[in-house]
Amino acid sequence: MVIVQCPVTSKIVRTAVEFTLNNIMMDQMSSHQQLRALVEQLQREASMERMKTSDAIDQLKDYVREHEKDDYLCHPTRNPRANPFREKSICNIL
Repeated sequence: MVIVQCPVTSKIVRTAVEFTLNNIMMDQMSSHQQLRALVEQLQREASMERMKTSDAIDQLKDYVREHEKDDYLCHPTRNPRANPFREKSICNIL
């Protein structure tokens, strides 16, 4: 598994995880607690820094271009031993 350290994608993933955890917790609360949690979630979402999609796309493109040289899927011939996607050798005992 490759984990990308991009501020835009990590923020999106973090928000999705928080949303999922909040939904799980809301199933176990009373209606008053659910409404309070919903208001708190909406306040958090309203206070999040927003950016235009076009700006986020430009940042993602720049990130990919900067790290393209290290991508083994684009350049598989560079240092084959360091490639995490290469097939592992299997030792067979005859």
